[in-house]
Amino acid sequence: MPAIANPSLLILLHHHHHHHLRPRRFATALLPQTLLSLLSSSIRAPALRAHSTSSSAQTQPLSTDNARTGRSGSISSPPVQPDIAQKIDINPPKGTRDFPPEDMRLRNWLFNNFKEVSQLYGFEEVDFPVLESEALFIRKAGEEIREQLYCFEDRGNRRVALRPELTPSLARLVIQKGKSVPLPLKWFAVGQCWRYERMTRGRRREHYQWNMDIIGVPDVTAEAELISSIVTFFKRIGITASDVGFKVSSRKVLQEVLRGYSVPDHLFGRVCVIIDKMEKIPIDDIKKELRSAELSEEVIEELLQVLSVKSLEKLEEKLGTVGEALVDLKQLFSLAEKYGYADWIQFDASVVRGLAYYTGIVFEGFDREGKLRAICGGGRYDHLLSTFGGDNIPACGFGFGDAVIVELLKEKGLLPELSPQVENIVCSLDQDLRGTAAAVASILRQKGQSVDLVLENKPLKWVFKRAARINAQRLILVGSAEWQKGMVGVKILTSGEQYEVKVDELE
Repeated sequence: MPAIANPSLLILLHHHHHHHLRPRRFATALLPQTLLSLLSSSIRAPALRAHSTSSSAQTQPLSTDNARTGRSGSISSPPVQPDIAQKIDINPPKGTRDFPPEDMRLRNWLFNNFKEVSQLYGFEEVDFPVLESEALFIRKAGEEIREQLYCFEDRGNRRVALRPELTPSLARLVIQKGKSVPLPLKWFAVGQCWRYERMTRGRRREHYQWNMDIIGVPDVTAEAELISSIVTFFKRIGITASDVGFKVSSRKVLQEVLRGYSVPDHLFGRVCVIIDKMEKIPIDDIKKELRSAELSEEVIEELLQVLSVKSLEKLEEKLGTVGEALVDLKQLFSLAEKYGYADWIQFDASVVRGLAYYTGIVFEGFDREGKLRAICGGGRYDHLLSTFGGDNIPACGFGFGDAVIVELLKEKGLLPELSPQVENIVCSLDQDLRGTAAAVASILRQKGQSVDLVLENKPLKWVFKRAARINAQRLILVGSAEWQKGMVGVKILTSGEQYEVKVDELE
């Protein structure tokens, strides 16, 4: 490593309280060519931008059509009252969140794990509008979700809603694409969802949700693959089978019971929605709702007995060996053995999920200590596309929210320590060298390195504190004496090593 030619730079690096040096002139012939070009372009750029801005303002007259109609576009602002200070509530709306940098780092970490696991399983990312047609989410099975919609009429007199979940939007997109996309589809999404509901721990009025869906595979192998992906995610973030499990069942279990008593098929979805409330409301209220769904006392008692079953052996005693439900469930548990996650899953006939569109296997992730609501859930929905006018295509998927998993990580002491990470902090020691420091920062950024550029005249003590706060790996100082030689001072902040180097040789 080359020695520092100028001992004054050593003094600057060791004594943080030292103030800026007086400006000194230097010959441009000594500047690296890359830096000269950057400096000259930075001088020209503002004039070009200013010219462009003024030209566009002169050549594009304002349109008044949108203002007259009140539709989307420019809407006139209320008159400004400069003498009146208006106080606003500085908190976000109830049930929503801000994401300051420390929370954003956690969110990005979580989302990156969602995305990396999805890509490990060969899934492609998709997204949909947060604002959808209200009709996409209104079904007739008495689901809670219908009462929780953020919905309104837009300025075009269309009924719209903020999406409460992602699956209907996925179904809409699959129908839209039609036969232009070959099956099977393996798609994932991470998107914001909105529900106006009672807030509890891990439950807000907005949340982000990770969805993985397989379209076009009728076999239980699809559900087995989806559960495997969630287990992989849990393992990556330090969650074990002793922390979390999956309750698994099939809606075909209820379907077989109801058909045995000649209950009409159109009541099936409504019954499932009622059963999903079993852990939320008293059993007497469940019975009352089932009676209102036109079920007899005999059917209700049989249904509740079946829902109490916790093993496939007991289920076989109830339903026999020939039903589709048992065949599907046995295959799923066999595949779980092959995948290596059999200790994560257990049969529980009471799991039906609260959305009416599920048709087969359903599952829920839960924390074994029972402190939190469901961590994730999903299942098969073979008929959802046909309810929107498409063909029946076999499909299954899951939704995994961002709020409950963070609460679980807190419980287990597994939240990662995520601090800002910047490779370089660049500072000029002279006010006249600010532009030069900016050019040095640009060279490093072009090489793919992150740079925090000190934008004001600050003492070195402040710069070192800033460097520590952002975890900068090295400090690059642009001083007059060094710059006369086309060099900068470098200090490796982790080791204390320091030296001078030509700008073009910075790596």
